[in-house]
Amino acid sequence: MVALCLQVWGQEADSSDVFYRHLSLKEVVVTGATGLTKLKDTSVPVSLLNNRDLQLQSSTNIIEAVTEMPGVTQVTTGSSISKPVIRGLGYNRIVVVNDGIRQEGQQWGDEHGIEVDAASVSSVEVLKGPGSLIYGSDALAGVLNFNTTPIVPLGKMRANFSTEYQTNNGLFDCSFNFAGNKGGNVWSARYSEKMAHAYKNRYDGRVPNSQFRERAAQLMGGVNRHWGHSRLTLSYYNVTPSIIEGERDEATGALLCEYGKVNQYGHGMPYQQVYHYKAAWDNTIALGAGKLNAMIGYQLNQRQEFEDAEHPNDYELYFKLHTLSYNVHYLTSAFEGWNLTGGVSGMYQHSLNAGEECLIPEYTMTDIGLFATATRQLSNVNLSGGLRYDYRHLHSEQLLEDDVLRFSDFKRNFNAVTGSLGVVWHACSHWDLRANVARGFRAPNISELASNGVHEGSVRYELGDQNLKPEYSLQFDLGTEFTNDIVDVQLSLFASHIDNYIFLHRVDEVIDENYDTFCFDSGDSRLCGGEFSLDFHPMHNLHLGTRVDFVRAVQLHQPEQSKYLPFTPAPRWNTDVKYEFTHDGRVFNNAFVSVGLDYTFKQNHFYGLCDTETATPAYALLNASAGTDIMCRNRRWASIAVIATNITDKAYQNHLSRLKMLDVNAVTGRRGVFNMGRNITFKLTIPLEW
Repeated sequence: MVALCLQVWGQEADSSDVFYRHLSLKEVVVTGATGLTKLKDTSVPVSLLNNRDLQLQSSTNIIEAVTEMPGVTQVTTGSSISKPVIRGLGYNRIVVVNDGIRQEGQQWGDEHGIEVDAASVSSVEVLKGPGSLIYGSDALAGVLNFNTTPIVPLGKMRANFSTEYQTNNGLFDCSFNFAGNKGGNVWSARYSEKMAHAYKNRYDGRVPNSQFRERAAQLMGGVNRHWGHSRLTLSYYNVTPSIIEGERDEATGALLCEYGKVNQYGHGMPYQQVYHYKAAWDNTIALGAGKLNAMIGYQLNQRQEFEDAEHPNDYELYFKLHTLSYNVHYLTSAFEGWNLTGGVSGMYQHSLNAGEECLIPEYTMTDIGLFATATRQLSNVNLSGGLRYDYRHLHSEQLLEDDVLRFSDFKRNFNAVTGSLGVVWHACSHWDLRANVARGFRAPNISELASNGVHEGSVRYELGDQNLKPEYSLQFDLGTEFTNDIVDVQLSLFASHIDNYIFLHRVDEVIDENYDTFCFDSGDSRLCGGEFSLDFHPMHNLHLGTRVDFVRAVQLHQPEQSKYLPFTPAPRWNTDVKYEFTHDGRVFNNAFVSVGLDYTFKQNHFYGLCDTETATPAYALLNASAGTDIMCRNRRWASIAVIATNITDKAYQNHLSRLKMLDVNAVTGRRGVFNMGRNITFKLTIPLEW
């Protein structure tokens, strides 16, 4: 794992002080399996989003906020459900880490979001490329790591209140955090709440069933001592998203709202009720010339789906998922010039069906992996590499419905050897070159292997295939970065070959006349692309930035209609200009104004077989933001920000929006539901310290 520490070299950064402060990536320290190292010494492509950047994002969930990073996009179902995509790969190909452990919910589903409280995230780090070396299966595309607020310095107590309001969907949220460190006894507590009614756009007006509500709480307690630390974090997350089905009135073309009011904060119909409970126990002990780290986690994910308007509180689908995960490793620098790590990680899962309907069978799964890594510093060259062996056992249980076999009893075993080898050359003090080659592995998930039923949230009938093989990838990364006092230029290129790439596509077979049928299939594929970013600041107060990312994803040896992989993001280009007025004001400090343009190119590369996907037109969004710290007696009393997105109220559809393929408007001829229109966000943060 590579985890952002938000540190200046040798000194922990105060997250409350980096709201608008420029933090050079050359100084950022990241924690990998082989210990603390500067970001410039990592051979794998890593992107960082610090606390300041997060505060200046207008988003409805944490995944949407992360799409600011080049190479990171999202599959969306309205404004409340987002799934991360890294370089064109998503779903179970990305491991999400929160509170130090991998997040395990129902991430195989299109309309199943990530159960993470955005207010609890202090910074975000994205590892692009196979992360199987540390996490085993499911990190084929990369790792998305959410870091919570750093531990408060010794002898301090801090409180923080934040709130925001969005004009388009009436989103209101608030979060309160209190933390302290007395004599090495550390604690933290947080409560957050968020609610939103239906969003609107120029073509659809208000979009029924796009409302949602979230509640989250977190408690942390532990000790920091000379021998190391031990901390226990308990968290609770609840979200109630309504599900957009896109049904329209044939005469008027208007979206139907058959339950409740279109601008209500309460749920519509159908809707989901998701509960996620988590306990994470983090222990680090100094041992000999190194340290032993043991991370143990337990998660319970409960997902209910309600579909009957006459009985709105009776669930049809009800998934229960228990997950016990562990990661134990020992890191040592006892050998001169070498950092060595060896460890074991894995998890145990048990899934139950407690609803009237079943989409996937009940199952148990056991994972275990052994890994070893090494890094070596040689003058101006850094070498790194490692190997891992994984074994996964999956047992799916039989289900009979009215003496008819719905799910068969079967067992599958998967194993793989993965690894990584990289080099970083510091050509001079301002210029770095890096290269990395990695092999990744992903076992097919239970939905791909065994789903059989109607998925109301996805509005389709899904069929799995028990004979699917694991995915194996081989990826090459090349990157370079040049940085000096006025410019920061970064270029990252990649090429990846994936054997047995698994995807879902529409077929002509009719199982239920009310739903289209989708089946899982696989084939060899090739992906290539990259990211480019430029940050130019000719004056201390002026910043000019531009970012470009693109990916081309094809299935090998296929005709034109099925040549391109489904859900491949379109190329993007965005640019912004930021002017900072003050850095040492007595009343207004770090005041700034920024204007930006986000341009998404037309996506002509789509999986067109059986009308699974269609082309998506290009669009441009104009955005602006402004903010400042409010000071009194040389102390920050508050931070405020105003962020305007899609200022021209452009009606558009993102290629990765699942709403794009819903019903055709019989009046206008337009298909699907469009994304959110103009939105203005107001943010307020009030910090306190003793």
